[in-house]
Amino acid sequence: MSPAGRRTAGRATLLSTLAVATLVVGACSSADTAEPEQDGGGDFATVTIDSALGQAVITEKPERIVTLGQGSAETAIALGTVPVGVEEYSWGADDTGYLPWVHDAVTELGAELPQQFTGGTELNIEAVAALEPDLILAPWSGVTQDQFDKLSAFAPVVAYEEQPWTITWEDQITVIGKAMGEEQKAADEIEKIKGRFADATSEHPEYAGVSFSYIYNTGPGTLGVFLADEQRVAMVRALGLQVDPVVNTLDETEGTDSAVIGLENANLLNDSDLIFTFYSDPQNRTDTENQPAYKQIPAVSRGSVVAPTDQSFVTGSSIINPLTVPWALERYVPMIDEAIATLDAN
Repeated sequence: MSPAGRRTAGRATLLSTLAVATLVVGACSSADTAEPEQDGGGDFATVTIDSALGQAVITEKPERIVTLGQGSAETAIALGTVPVGVEEYSWGADDTGYLPWVHDAVTELGAELPQQFTGGTELNIEAVAALEPDLILAPWSGVTQDQFDKLSAFAPVVAYEEQPWTITWEDQITVIGKAMGEEQKAADEIEKIKGRFADATSEHPEYAGVSFSYIYNTGPGTLGVFLADEQRVAMVRALGLQVDPVVNTLDETEGTDSAVIGLENANLLNDSDLIFTFYSDPQNRTDTENQPAYKQIPAVSRGSVVAPTDQSFVTGSSIINPLTVPWALERYVPMIDEAIATLDAN
């Protein structure tokens, strides 16, 4: 049966299925895999993708894609399919209500903008069902087992391999390419991104040997450090800067791709040439920067800090995919140059 036929046949029972669904999908700890099986129609071979929450079995080329979490919508667009729905992310949206690089790309294609729905812990599953998806992409998300099971009652769900919110950018693009039947396009997009990073690195040899830590806070007295493979850190690394070796000694806090160390351990960052960070709002910035232990971090005290205030940029520079990288790089370099200049001035 075609995707359209499946949607029509299943539409009348979707909401009742949600109400009674007790589908238990066995959790699987094996790595994400995509195994060609029998032909599901046309040139698309059935793909099975394992995740920490269960399997996604995709039998026909997806036409109606919904994305959860971050980064998947952009990759789907770059691989040729504009999602019918995306989890809203108002913190980084511009005045259009969309992430600017998503809005720009979809508008340029002349396509219809995806519908937005509430996500996270308050995920509106009924709204997702109403979009009649034939694939739900959530490899970089916090989707729960309960949400996964309910969503899987009406569409295959590609979740994360091991822990929520933990995936490398290459793996995210690769698994989305497998799920969409666009593996070669995905590989090409990865190479394009690497090429952009290589160009940026060659243009800025002065970045080599400059160490940094990417930190965050959740209120007074708190301090966390993103680990080396977290996507916002990976973007800075890809420009040629070096993660402070101390980061590799920290223990990951489950489900965060970071280490929560507490402000009392701020001295661990004493050897970082630069500090990258962001703040939830102006008051959070004031409260954080006024803390004595925070001000005593050498990079902070000399002003060697990259702390953008534009929420769209904070989001765009935190995600590596075919749409964000060209958008973010041109804005990032001047900020980094300004912070590096403080090293020579001190």
